[in-house]
Amino acid sequence: MYAITIREPGEPDVLEWTEQPDPEPGEGEVLLDVVASAVNRADLLQRRGLYPPPPGASEVPGLECSGTIAALGPGVTGWQVGDEVCALLAGGGYAERVTVPAGQLLPLPAEVDLITSAALPEVACTVWSNVVQTAGLTHGELFLVHGGGSGIGTHAIQVGKALGATVAVTAGSASRLELCGQLGADILINYREQDFVEELKQHTDGANVILDIMGASYLDKNISALATGGRLAIIGMQGGAKAELNIGKLLGKRASVSAAGLRGRPVDDKVRIVADVRERLWPMLDNGSVLPVVDQVVPAAEAAAAHRALEGGEIFGKVVLAVKS
Repeated sequence: MYAITIREPGEPDVLEWTEQPDPEPGEGEVLLDVVASAVNRADLLQRRGLYPPPPGASEVPGLECSGTIAALGPGVTGWQVGDEVCALLAGGGYAERVTVPAGQLLPLPAEVDLITSAALPEVACTVWSNVVQTAGLTHGELFLVHGGGSGIGTHAIQVGKALGATVAVTAGSASRLELCGQLGADILINYREQDFVEELKQHTDGANVILDIMGASYLDKNISALATGGRLAIIGMQGGAKAELNIGKLLGKRASVSAAGLRGRPVDDKVRIVADVRERLWPMLDNGSVLPVVDQVVPAAEAAAAHRALEGGEIFGKVVLAVKS
């Protein structure tokens, strides 16, 4: 098979489409013929040598994919060779074939084609596990999404609206905010021109749930933006890893802060998340109330161009890598 490998840590040109050994499914795994994968910021970090795969995971980038089941490993039930699926991966998606634990497979949603569905597993499982399972977003609450134009952001806006929340977003341009509004965002905040804490005060006493990709640089302001009993869910560190936490402010609001990634979780934990996503989120995709947002589809052999596009900051939603047309 062919796969994208990282020649050495560096810029996008270190990505190479090279021949690699075919993987073999182990106990409880399936082998997928990959049709498409998608580009995530974790892939950019891995390419730069800043985010190595977890122990035992493929060195090939790619945290999600779609494809057709080519073979079943020992002990797999509930799936058949030929089934079209999408999958959450610890790595290996930028390839013609990949193995994955059967519990991390999802059926294609009714309203989504095979290539586009590659853009779903990572954002769906990240948003659902942090916003719903951990932070407990419910109907009638205010949900603030930072980076509304990102793959995570575009998905989180729709999930928040489907759950009956009022959704506020931050983004860096009027055009991106307009697109966020078309997805259902109610409060649009240009972080280059407006203070999101002050903007929220004009509409409400604060956010019940905040989904944050920035980390350190937004920590204090995020706590200021929380309502009493609010929950801050941190999933990224684009603004740094270390900041001072005002515990008094947190105590005064009876608020909480959680921080969780997805890639390094144990398989059993991922299987639990995927099962809940299938049961509770997938019906929203089947009825069209939540849909993937794909900005570009790029041939997998041109993954370097896809990485440059995402790093350029103009992508709205996801970039998909088409392995097979």
